[in-house]
Amino acid sequence: MGVLDLFITSSIPVLKVLLITALGTFLALDHVDVLREDARKHVNNVVFYVFSPALVASKLAETITFQSFLKLWFMPLNILITFIIGSALGWILVQLTKPAAHLRGLIVGCCAAGNLGNMFLIMIPAICKEQGSPFGAPEVCQSYGLAYVSLSMAIGAIYLWTYVYNIVRTSAAATIEETKKLYVGKSSREASAAELGSCTEPLLTSKDALDFQCQLPGNSSDGQVEMEGSRNKLKALLGNVNWKAIFAPSTIAAIVGFLIGVIPFIRRLMIGADAPLRVVQDTTSLIGEAAIPTLTLILGGNLLKGLQGSGMQKSIIFGIIVVRYVVLPSIGIFIVRGALHFGLIPPDPLYQFVLMLQFAVPPAMNIGVITQLFGAGESECSVIMLWAYSLGSFALTFWSVLFMWLVA
Repeated sequence: MGVLDLFITSSIPVLKVLLITALGTFLALDHVDVLREDARKHVNNVVFYVFSPALVASKLAETITFQSFLKLWFMPLNILITFIIGSALGWILVQLTKPAAHLRGLIVGCCAAGNLGNMFLIMIPAICKEQGSPFGAPEVCQSYGLAYVSLSMAIGAIYLWTYVYNIVRTSAAATIEETKKLYVGKSSREASAAELGSCTEPLLTSKDALDFQCQLPGNSSDGQVEMEGSRNKLKALLGNVNWKAIFAPSTIAAIVGFLIGVIPFIRRLMIGADAPLRVVQDTTSLIGEAAIPTLTLILGGNLLKGLQGSGMQKSIIFGIIVVRYVVLPSIGIFIVRGALHFGLIPPDPLYQFVLMLQFAVPPAMNIGVITQLFGAGESECSVIMLWAYSLGSFALTFWSVLFMWLVA
């Protein structure tokens, strides 16, 4: 495969994303008014609760077996490493750029979570079909490639909806709490001033002064409020875990799809042309196919808001680009090559290529879905995605060429 062919192959998935994003932006224009803000929120909920879980469950159940999972055990660890290193780099970027509180979770999430699903679903089959591919026969390459992609998408979804989902939620909640404190503090000061102003002490005798009671805000009632606040904070810290937030629909779908794939009895019931319950799998797969174009349209609709003025710091965008397209891929080469050297992964070129590519993809588009759910950093997320996916065509091409040269 020549460099030009490789460039075209690597650019196609990114260009598809950009074209659908542009369509979403067009549909959100005021004079078109098809994908207005309230419509995007409703569609976003459908993606979150229906389309994304169906996509994850169907692809995982169809391509992953118990034997293939034993072979691919390093991939979940590899993805976890990308999240850990990306989070550390994102935290450093937050310390350097000092963004607004509601953007901290978004920045860390964009540095930690890569597009481990739909980008691979488009890119890997396209590379397998190219003449002269270093990954063998197109049919064999695509069969194994889909297994790798499905596990990558499922594990990525679990990490995304348990980790990034919660740091964005925490960041948004912290911003709301700070706003409440400012509002309560201002109200308390105004109330104190009013009460102090109304408490005009006349010239009284010492005996009358004993009977004079000037009700000032503070004393016993404030003590009760402070004790109640401390109890609430302790309860929030040590109380019940929000399992509903941790186990998002896509996380549950990944677990269900994995169980269907690795348990032979259930797999025979649902997967295959002769399976009695194959209609369930076919229906789930059909619904899941709507996830990728729909969330990309939402991303394009949100982008319009970002283009109208998000106030995003250029240093933040630059930092995320450097983390995702320079630092992480460089680290990924050493990690995958080291794993191969110590015998942790098989000498399969396609498997090594996918592992390396997991370090080099742009931020996960589902981060836009998460920001939409919490209303925190939607326009800023769109601006980040615009730059990340615009530059992704060149970055992915460069790293794909290098990765193929390393594994060939």
